[in-house]
Amino acid sequence: MPASVNRNAVAVVDEAVVDEAAADETGVGEAAVGANEARLIDRLWPARCLVCGERGQAQRDLCGACARSLPWNRNACLRCAMPLPASPTATAAVVCGDCLQHPPPLAQAHAAFVYARPLDRLLPRFKFHGDLAAGRLLAQLALDAFAACERPDALLAIPLHRARLRARGYDQALELARPLARALRIPLRHDALFRLRATAPQSRLDAPQRRRNLRDAFSIAQGAKALPAHVVLVDDVMTTGATLHAAAKTLRRAGVERIDAWICARAS
Repeated sequence: MPASVNRNAVAVVDEAVVDEAAADETGVGEAAVGANEARLIDRLWPARCLVCGERGQAQRDLCGACARSLPWNRNACLRCAMPLPASPTATAAVVCGDCLQHPPPLAQAHAAFVYARPLDRLLPRFKFHGDLAAGRLLAQLALDAFAACERPDALLAIPLHRARLRARGYDQALELARPLARALRIPLRHDALFRLRATAPQSRLDAPQRRRNLRDAFSIAQGAKALPAHVVLVDDVMTTGATLHAAAKTLRRAGVERIDAWICARAS
């Protein structure tokens, strides 16, 4: 005599299998629709290179020729990101002589690029002329450079003073940090560090003047939650390092154990 069959149980199992298969198909379908939409958008509104005006590639505002000419900063000091000559015998990260003699407050500094063409055109457009499309492109490229870096507990953008923020309308460092934090799934702490004084523009000053200009320029916001042990400061350009060093010293006094820096471009 055949064993009895629980038809309700079979029905439930069958429905679950059908639902799972439908979910898989839906996921595949949504991915296909997303890819088709991206192709359609690229066809109707093609990306244009922000450097030369040719058609962009990989859904970025950068053409292949300009992408190949980017001045990546792949050989650099681990502590200050200063470009160094490539060494075929180097098997580990290199620290320059200046940082060995005078260790900076940054544990590590990583710059995606050397400040050279076309960064010397894209960064000023982004920083001073409201070209947020250039900022988006720079953040995408910076992500390529920083994805392999050790992950911190939080990102902090170098803040503008509120007067300069009102005049400019946006904080260029924060515009770089937001997409990095989102893509790398790192908390962004824009509530912690703030600028006490409206300092003179650093670009007009030499190295000693820059250091004096930034003395006691940063502080930790009152009421901010405790900062984690390892944070990364994000900024657009590093020249002498005075801004990043001043911010790092403030964070160190607040109890942060390790401060790194991620910079879009390193100037010499």
